[in-house]
Amino acid sequence: MAELPAACHTLGIAAPLLVTDPGVAQLQQLQRAQQSCLDAGLALQVFSAVRGNPTGGNVDEGVRAFRAGGHDGVIAIGGGSALDVGKTIALMAGQARPLWDFEDAGDNWLRVREEGIAPIVAAPTTAGTGSEVGRASVITDETAQVKKIIFHPRMLPQRVILDPELTVALPPELTAATGMDALSHSLEAYCANAFHPMADGIALEGMRLVQQYLPAAVASGDDLQARMQMLAASSMGATAFQKGLGAMHALAHSLGALYDAHHGLLNAILMPYVLEANRAAVKQRLARAAAYLGLQDRSCDGFIDWVLALRREVGIPAGLADIGITDGDAQRVGEMAASDAAAAGNPIAFDADAYRALFTDALTGRMR
Repeated sequence: MAELPAACHTLGIAAPLLVTDPGVAQLQQLQRAQQSCLDAGLALQVFSAVRGNPTGGNVDEGVRAFRAGGHDGVIAIGGGSALDVGKTIALMAGQARPLWDFEDAGDNWLRVREEGIAPIVAAPTTAGTGSEVGRASVITDETAQVKKIIFHPRMLPQRVILDPELTVALPPELTAATGMDALSHSLEAYCANAFHPMADGIALEGMRLVQQYLPAAVASGDDLQARMQMLAASSMGATAFQKGLGAMHALAHSLGALYDAHHGLLNAILMPYVLEANRAAVKQRLARAAAYLGLQDRSCDGFIDWVLALRREVGIPAGLADIGITDGDAQRVGEMAASDAAAAGNPIAFDADAYRALFTDALTGRMR
């Protein structure tokens, strides 16, 4: 993080608002980064009121802090939640419209007053969401109980610092969940129903990095090589999913909004059930991925077996019931998933009933 003050100076940031979450705010690495900025003459203040599934209220509070402190840029340090909130604060700092006017639908992004967007420096503390290389944020509308995507091209951070030492404090269970999130991005992008061969290539290599380095990062948190490679895999997954996502994320967004569950863990649990449901459309693609990964069984079945084995190795639960989710909202989950923006990329167009059945399978651990 020694590069942080220089990154701010390069972007003309003199008074940054450092956006993070309560857990990261207590880490020594964060406190050292904060002190290095102060020593460099930056008028830095910290905002850490960020939930695991960030809300519009978190953003509104952060914008008030940004304006009250006379800040001119954002440093976002943390997992995907902190990065998403930091990017959205930077967007909203100079806007007069409400947040939801910039939901990623149609040409809403053209409503943004671009000169009001503050510059952003991002430094992830998890290897999962890849939000540091994304032009959007996922924010929960608490009133509607739905996750919404806020988008503008200039939400892309101008400087990104990938420092594996920032990730060593992440416990094994969160290393596993966030790492599987990185895999879900590459995997869903690879299977998405669009034509983007460059994204496919990035996605395949992102999957290979997860295959090679996630178990080591979970087993030995201080393995800086594994941590760095997983940071690369995370950024690659988020780059690849410009092609599209799919049913995993459509369901994970819906369940995260309803149950406030960890997004990466939801994707990790849902993964094999979605692959099985998509089998008819993706079996040839998964066979090619199995060959690229060097699996002994270079078939669709071999790939799904690898996913199941990786989940077991890193400690991912088998079904959604294992993390306290019930079937009480099954119909609503199906309807929400079918209308989620990520559903458009799925290789098979599932309706609400199909998503409800898929959710039930993932709840009980039933592979068809």
